[in-house]
Amino acid sequence: MAPPLLHVRDIHLNFGTTPLLTGAELQVGEGERICLVGRNGSGKSTLLKIAAGLTEPDKGEYFLQPGRTIRYLPQEPDLSGYPTVLAYAEGGLAPGDDQYRAKYLLEILGLTGEEDPETLSGGEAKRAAIARALAPEPDILLLDEPTNHLDLPVIEWLESELRQMKSAIVLISHDRRFLENLSRITYWIDRGISRRADHGFARFEEWRDKVFEEEEKEQARLNEKIRQEEHWMVYGVTARRKRNMRRVRELADLRQQRKEHKGPQGSVRMAATEGDISGKLVSEARHIGKAYDERPILRDFSTRILRGDRIGFVGPNGAGKTTLLRMLTGELAPDTGSIRLGANLQMITLDQKREKLDPNDTLVNAMTGGSGDMVISGDTSKHVMSYLKDFLFKPEQARTPVRVLSGGERGRLLLARALASPSNLMVLDEPTNDLDLETLDLLQELISEYPGTVLLVSHDRDFLDRICTSIITMEDESGKWGEYAGGYTDMVRQRGEGVQERKVTKAEKTSGAAKEDKSSACAPKKEAKKSGLNFTQQHRLKDIPGEIEKLEAKIARCQKELEDPDLFSSNPDRFHKVMTAVGKLHEELAALEEEWLELEMLADQD
Repeated sequence: MAPPLLHVRDIHLNFGTTPLLTGAELQVGEGERICLVGRNGSGKSTLLKIAAGLTEPDKGEYFLQPGRTIRYLPQEPDLSGYPTVLAYAEGGLAPGDDQYRAKYLLEILGLTGEEDPETLSGGEAKRAAIARALAPEPDILLLDEPTNHLDLPVIEWLESELRQMKSAIVLISHDRRFLENLSRITYWIDRGISRRADHGFARFEEWRDKVFEEEEKEQARLNEKIRQEEHWMVYGVTARRKRNMRRVRELADLRQQRKEHKGPQGSVRMAATEGDISGKLVSEARHIGKAYDERPILRDFSTRILRGDRIGFVGPNGAGKTTLLRMLTGELAPDTGSIRLGANLQMITLDQKREKLDPNDTLVNAMTGGSGDMVISGDTSKHVMSYLKDFLFKPEQARTPVRVLSGGERGRLLLARALASPSNLMVLDEPTNDLDLETLDLLQELISEYPGTVLLVSHDRDFLDRICTSIITMEDESGKWGEYAGGYTDMVRQRGEGVQERKVTKAEKTSGAAKEDKSSACAPKKEAKKSGLNFTQQHRLKDIPGEIEKLEAKIARCQKELEDPDLFSSNPDRFHKVMTAVGKLHEELAALEEEWLELEMLADQD
């Protein structure tokens, strides 16, 4: 058996008085494909830094074969101190490396190399760091969340590139599909130690569940043995004193063993606070268009989103996914066409950039807005730390500033805050960023059971496959978008390809847009579609929007009256009368919307 390229063993490391790693190990052989998995805060990134020689453990052994090279990709690359992106990428090269490979990789990744590092976005900085790590073609590549901030075309390119490399790879990622496609060995970091399995991530969950099951059985056997020994201590026949003292010591050892056992870390308990039921129609776009600086973002796009839909939005960075999402939720007006929103929408959003969190706020203030120590969730109230405990926050973190939370903890905090608000429309912009795999599983279950509508922007192919009923994607640079039934894999099957990188230059986009406008102007006018409605139905289709507006106005007046906190106590009869009226008005509104949708579908038929 060939000796390992890298071997770190019996690694111990404390943060203050808290043990993080208590005997962890990592062994990397020639050309191996290893994934490191574990909960947020389990020590995966720390172990990877120790393997890279960047962090010194309190105790442990480190071996690297002489002459072997390692390159490390951090979660958050630091480009400070470099005049250009090219200088940063070339900084990873050693004497004898191909000096042109860094520039070649930057160009493939959409960078010229002349960019000022201080002006880069998170995605651009990650691309530059990937070029720096891959350019030397090292013996060992250590990659910490390499897909964070990357769009689908770059993720799929990186996956293909890593498959072809001869380097041994150790990988941390929350992207299931990425892990399944690349890994052949799994190291599981759990409660300070590491376990190794000679199979890829695809079999990890089955393996993990078996380990937990065996632990439960072992603890049950230990408890039974302690029970038997305690019974002997009370009722057993007195034997030689020496033998009795030995059994007393053994019982003490068993009790200590049970006391020191650390069970699996608790799981996140997520539940969305349900709002009122929305109308059947959530949002309808009719021939909408949008352009920025003469570049078409969206052109002649139409869709209907109905209650209960789970719509995924995919495309390269800069395609306009968030812009389209903002238009469909009424936050942004289109340049052309029209957007119609359904009735009684209660929307919650999860912001991908974590910008809604004040870094100087404490955990409690960020959750409650400084309005006390209770969280109102639907009809119930709960102490803020009791609520946050469901999201794996500890009581001692109550006064922790947001700025010191990890990316995963900030993600969980935003989820906790969003899910406490009543909603029937959930808008999630890159919700999977920084979340561990167990939390992703629970988020997926929550979305699957959510009674409302979900609009999701994501680059996580597995998450899109598990969640979405349809995918909306950019088709080409002219602003054309299409919608496909099913998840991401279904979309690829129907299109014959996945999401493609935006490659055209600004000048090409401008000339292409002008050409498109010119060809559209010169094209012969199409004969109008023959409506599938009779005379009465046509008039009914025109009248229904006005009736819907009147009903919505009545509902708004009733809701305003119900907002009076003294109404119930001062005039309970009036309160119940208005409540009954609101219920009937919502029923009438839902029936009108259903009729309107049916007529619209008939009108679209030839």
